[in-house]
Amino acid sequence: MYATYLRRELAGRKKQTIIVAAGLAIAIALVIIVNSLAAGVRDAQTQALQSVYGVGTDLTVTGAQAEPGSGSAGGRFEFGQDGGETSDDGTTSLSQSRLMTDPMRSTLDASSVDTVASTDGVAGASGALSLTNTTFNGELPEAPTGTDDSTAEGGTDGQAPPSGGGGGGFGGGSFDVDSFTVLGIEPGDTEVGPLSSVELTEGRLLDADDESANVAVIDATYAASNDLAIDGTIDVGGTQMQIVGIVASTSSEADTAANVYIPLSVAQSIAGVGDVVSTVYVQAESADAILSVQSAVQEELPDATVSSQSDLAATVSGSLSSASSLISSLGTWLSILVLAVAVALAVLFTISGVSRRTREFGTLKAIGWSNGRVVGQVAGESMVQGLIGGIGGLVIGLAGVAAINLISPTISTASAADTTAGAGGMRGGMPGALSTAAETTTDIVLSAPVSIGIVLAAVGLAIAGGLVAGAFGGWRAARLSPAEALRSVG
Repeated sequence: MYATYLRRELAGRKKQTIIVAAGLAIAIALVIIVNSLAAGVRDAQTQALQSVYGVGTDLTVTGAQAEPGSGSAGGRFEFGQDGGETSDDGTTSLSQSRLMTDPMRSTLDASSVDTVASTDGVAGASGALSLTNTTFNGELPEAPTGTDDSTAEGGTDGQAPPSGGGGGGFGGGSFDVDSFTVLGIEPGDTEVGPLSSVELTEGRLLDADDESANVAVIDATYAASNDLAIDGTIDVGGTQMQIVGIVASTSSEADTAANVYIPLSVAQSIAGVGDVVSTVYVQAESADAILSVQSAVQEELPDATVSSQSDLAATVSGSLSSASSLISSLGTWLSILVLAVAVALAVLFTISGVSRRTREFGTLKAIGWSNGRVVGQVAGESMVQGLIGGIGGLVIGLAGVAAINLISPTISTASAADTTAGAGGMRGGMPGALSTAAETTTDIVLSAPVSIGIVLAAVGLAIAGGLVAGAFGGWRAARLSPAEALRSVG
C-alpha cells in the first residue's frame, strides 16, 4: 500500500518532481565533472613530475648551488699542437667529446648515499651522476700565408672556436656542437630513482656485473632520432659504449630522465670527477615519514639541498597550474553553491507541497495514520525524487566526462627545477649556461577519470538532499492537527 500511494502521489505532482529532480541532477552532474577534472589534473601533475623524480622516489638530495665563476670551463675544448687530422687540401678536421657536470651546481661525495641510506625512516637510496656529453666537430681550412699553423689547428692557445655552427668568422671553417644528457647510475638499482619510471622496450637493463663495463642503455626517442640500436655503440666522452638496452617512459606524455644511462663508476671515470654523485634519490618507509626523513637528511647533509615532490610541484607553472587552481577553488565552490541551491529548492517545494496537502494529511491522521507514518510518506516521496535526480545527474555527469575525454584538451607544464634535481636537465643544451635552473615544457593530454567512489558519492548526495527536503516537509506535516486541518478546508 505504501509503494502504491507513493507512486500515485509522485505521478500526481509531476511538475514538482521534475523541478526537484532536475535541480539535484544538475548539481550532481557538476560534482562528478569537477571531481573527475580535479583527478585528471592531479594525474597530469604526476606525469609532469615522473620525468624528474621517477616512480617511488620521495626525496632528492642535490649539491649546493656553485658560486659564480667557480664552475668548470663549460664549453671549452682544447686541442694539442697535433690535434685533428689534415687532409691533402690542407683542411684540418677536429673532433672531440667531453663529459661534464653542471658547472653551476656542486656535486656530493659518494659517501652521501650511505649517509642517506642509514638515516631513520629511509627505505632505499640510490646515487646518480648527471652529466652532459658535448661533442665538437669542425673543419678548418688551410691557414693563409703568413699565419701561424698553430692557429689553424686549434687557435693560438690551443682552444677550439667558440660553440656555434656554419662557416665564416674562422677563415671559412665550419663546425657544430652536439650534446645529449648522460646519467651515471648504480647498475641493477631500479626500485628508486629515474629507472623506476621507465620500462624496457628492447635488450636489457644494466645489472650488477656491468659496474665497470662500457655499456649503455638509451632512451627510445633518442635512439630513434639518432638511428641507434641494440649492439651498436655510442660515443660518450670519447669512449665507445656498447648499447645493451633501450627504455621508454612508463607514461606516454613524459620523458625519461636522460638520453643515455651508463654505470656510475664508468661515468665518474670518463668525466674525471672522482667518487662523486650529483643526486641521491630517496624512498621513505611510508608517506607519513617523508617530512621527518627530509628534516633528518637535511640535518645530516646541511650543505646539500633536500627536495620533496611537493617542493617541486610548487615550481610547476603554465596552464596546468592555472587549471588546478581554477578547479580546486572555483569548481569546488560552484559545486557547493549549486548543490545548496538545489537542496534549498527541494526543501521549499516539499514544504509548499505539504501546505497544499493540508486536507489530505488531516484526513489520513483522522483515519489513524500516526505522525511517524505521515513523516515517512513525505520523506519517501522526497527520497525518490532525490534518487531520480541522482540518476539523471549521473547520466549527465558521465556524458560530460565522456565529452572531455573525447575532446582530450592539451595543457602545458613548465617546471623550473634545478638541472641536477631531475638528473636530466639541459636536455640537448650546452653546459655552462648562466642559469641554475632548466625550464622544461611538456604537453600533457588532460583526461577526466571517473571512480566508483565519485559515482557513489554523487548518488548519495542526491538521496541525502531528498532526505533533507523530506525531513523538513515531514516535520511540517507532523505538526498538522487533524481537526484544524479539516476545519481549514471546510
